[in-house]
Amino acid sequence: MGSATSWHLRQVRVLTELADECSYLGVPPNSWTTPPGTHWRVPLSVDHYLTDAWKLWGALAEADRVELGPVPQGRQTCYRCELPTDEPVIVDVQHGGSGPGRTVYACPTHALAHRRDPVAEAAAMRRARERGHTR
Repeated sequence: MGSATSWHLRQVRVLTELADECSYLGVPPNSWTTPPGTHWRVPLSVDHYLTDAWKLWGALAEADRVELGPVPQGRQTCYRCELPTDEPVIVDVQHGGSGPGRTVYACPTHALAHRRDPVAEAAAMRRARERGHTR
């Protein structure tokens, strides 16, 4: 048993997304294996069991970081639609020659469509390799 009310992951929607919502998911009997209605696609058995909620959250959080990069703190504005998003994705870091640079954010929808600059990425990878920062 567990609750996903405190889960804040980009591109993950839970049943209790709104603060004043309360949803319960009923677990059907193991014998209910066909539709219609709630049923088991893969019935419980010795080899198949319910997933631990915290392990699921950990796997989703890791996938979030791998796919979308570091999680920015707070709400940011999408560079493309110019709307605030609670799920900002860093799509570019622009370095200033003589001053501070800036971080460019996108909402999840526009982050997937963001065009990457292969020359800049290659240069960044070369600099990281020269400094010994390789994956």
